Amino acid sequence: MSTTHPAPPLPGTLRLGLTRGGAEIRVFFRNRNSIVFNMAMPVFLMLLFGTLFKGHVPHSTVPLNHVVVAGVLATGVLTSAFNNLAFALTQETGDGTLKRLRGTPFPMASYILAKGCLVLVLALVQSAVILAIAVAVFGFPLPTRPTAWLTAVWVLLLGVAACSVIGVALGSLVRDRRLIIPAVQFPVVVLQFVSGVFYPLGSLPSPLRDIGALFPLTWMAQGMRAALLPDSLAHAEPAHAWQLPQVAAVLAAWTLGGLLLTAVARRRLARKAGR
Repeated sequence: MSTTHPAPPLPGTLRLGLTRGGAEIRVFFRNRNSIVFNMAMPVFLMLLFGTLFKGHVPHSTVPLNHVVVAGVLATGVLTSAFNNLAFALTQETGDGTLKRLRGTPFPMASYILAKGCLVLVLALVQSAVILAIAVAVFGFPLPTRPTAWLTAVWVLLLGVAACSVIGVALGSLVRDRRLIIPAVQFPVVVLQFVSGVFYPLGSLPSPLRDIGALFPLTWMAQGMRAALLPDSLAHAEPAHAWQLPQVAAVLAAWTLGGLLLTAVARRRLARKAGR
């Protein structure tokens, strides 16, 4: 008499997401064009504005290009998330990747988690490259205090989380692949110039600062400045302080709010994949 054994349970959502994330990372780093595209723009912006802006922050000895370095670290996280989530979701919906995935037991949550893993690794590698070039070209002094590096790490992690969920929501909303480039690049460019990425935030007109303060890039840039620049430079901030609790609160709020949006985005992506 033959006996049948029940099929082993499928791996959980977390395990599937991490496994696919590892595959996404390997595929990405095998593509030289992808590496150059993702790494070149933040480095170019840092070298461009770091060279254009001469002198020091008013009433300090901190060079303006050091402010640029900290800001570019923040904007690099934003562009990594948007390039590899908003673009990828729209592209892989159009080429049928999501439709094929939907025909398997692979959950959409694992797919999004895998993309988030890729964004995190890219943000870490990109940050290391930016700092290495900044040290070599601008003589950027790396902090020696462990607390400074701890601040940089949690700002980066919260920034990756917040920007990733925004990227998922944006990618699920854009139906036409031809529109994804302007839909992503326009807000990125605008936010860079109202978020104190390339110059001290306190030098901006207050209406622009108020607009920038609604979005995570302002707070990511401020957190990176707090981590990497001297404490004496806090006077150049609008509140004359680094406001790290507010940085954490705003980034966490965007992450939590974005998680609610990703629940809607997952259903929308599933419907788009089913077409």
